[in-house]
Amino acid sequence: MSSHTATDLARDVVRRLLDAGVEEVVVAPGSRNAPLSFAVHDAAAAGRLRLHTRVDERSAGFLAVGLARSHRPTAVVCTSGTAVANLHPAALEATHVGLPVAFVTADRPARLRGTDANQTTDQVGVLGPLLATRDLDAPGPLDLPLRSDGRLAGPVHLNVQLDEPLLPDGPWVLDPAPERAPSTATARREPPPATELVRGPRTVVVAGDDAGPAARRLAERSGWPLLAEPSSGARTGAAALRCYRLLLATDLGAAVERVVVLGRPTLSRPVSRLLARDDVEVHEVTATGAWSARPYPVTSSAPAFALTGSGEGEQPDDPAWAAAWHEADRAVGRRLDALLAAEADLTPYEVAGTVHAALDPGMQLVVGASSPIRDLDLVARPTPVGERRKVVANRGLAGIDGTVSTAIGAALGRPEGPTLALLGDVTFLHDSNGLVLGPHEPRPDLVVVVANDDGGAIFSMLEQGAEHGHPEHGARFEALFGTPHGVDLASLCAATRTPHTRVDSLPELQQVLRSPNGGIEVVEARVRRDGRRALDERIRALRP
Repeated sequence: MSSHTATDLARDVVRRLLDAGVEEVVVAPGSRNAPLSFAVHDAAAAGRLRLHTRVDERSAGFLAVGLARSHRPTAVVCTSGTAVANLHPAALEATHVGLPVAFVTADRPARLRGTDANQTTDQVGVLGPLLATRDLDAPGPLDLPLRSDGRLAGPVHLNVQLDEPLLPDGPWVLDPAPERAPSTATARREPPPATELVRGPRTVVVAGDDAGPAARRLAERSGWPLLAEPSSGARTGAAALRCYRLLLATDLGAAVERVVVLGRPTLSRPVSRLLARDDVEVHEVTATGAWSARPYPVTSSAPAFALTGSGEGEQPDDPAWAAAWHEADRAVGRRLDALLAAEADLTPYEVAGTVHAALDPGMQLVVGASSPIRDLDLVARPTPVGERRKVVANRGLAGIDGTVSTAIGAALGRPEGPTLALLGDVTFLHDSNGLVLGPHEPRPDLVVVVANDDGGAIFSMLEQGAEHGHPEHGARFEALFGTPHGVDLASLCAATRTPHTRVDSLPELQQVLRSPNGGIEVVEARVRRDGRRALDERIRALRP
């Protein structure tokens, strides 16, 4: 007979998470996790954390992912059995990005493993070999990934064996929160020592997801063109280009001799081809996440890079090189705008551009995978430095899972200003459960714009889309990839009492985004899918 109760163990786990700076906890209801749920509730009542509840573990996991996007240590708690498996998609995303999320799963005691006891399976390591599991059967010190300031640094799986009884004798009275030093997440840090790169080779800076301002600073100080994805945190300032992926198919792209990579570039095949060229040097700023090795040859790795002699008063590298890129970028951008304006119907590109243009300083944009993030990549103009426009996307594994919940979490985690989200219809439907919030749950100011083309437009632009234009293959494409769904989004939103507006034109979309209602609302922008492949072929053919 153990000397501790399930309540003792649960409270010990929650106390140690509080010590690691966890301030947001998402709970999915269950019986076996009741001791953990009661402990979290008491901690929230004492003002030690903010509690969120969700009925769907997959949505709960991605809500935690969204909250952690603001560098907030976060935990998600669920019961045993298949509930744990539903955390797996969010755990994968957090693991490949390195987000500070604790996945806390209730388990039966070890003596029941290998038996047919209800809701009992092997939960140790069930969230994958890339995520460390702590199998806990008694109170005691926790081996957590911590930053230098003691806050949770990355993802971890805490599997907590809870034996009956599962109810506490009374409420948990917590000690006052200890004094904590200011978080170093926002403190000014000394830049890491930089490895110098010689002048001469024609160089571009590629900024993938979460590259951060270092990519912009390197490009500006060196005078190199900046190819920054929307969620890089670097698509700002004078060095950033808008239409870089179209320019990579020109003589300018062919002339690149050296690339410096920061973050995770995952959006563009032209960029992937550039990085894989055997005549191009690739220098990477060391990546983070579970799998940080690059899928292409790398010449050197370092915490930071600088151009030789690029200190105060020094001249940048070849000014004509950067000037040629920017002149070509402006020319292609004008042609792209004219092409889209000539379209009779509202296009997904115009939806993406309008949403990005509505992003005022201090606001945040969450972008879904598949087509929306790629559409945004072509139409989002670089913004001024320092205006704190944040663009978030789940690029760890680039899945469409849980994006509504991620957007809600990101909005709740960054309350300084309202948040916009741009999703495709399939992505929205995949996590429509994210709109299921209880009456007492915190609700952010979030406008979810759904570009609805009744299916999977992304496939019409990939290899599979080549079949779409052939009558003998059209039915097969629609059944396997186009996947029209015919869902009435207005009715779906009405089921969760979520305000819904449908727009069919650019002026309507602009007007709706200028006057949000507050709280969570959905704006459905109807676009066509049947001409998407042809439109993209015309766009890819644009030249300066």
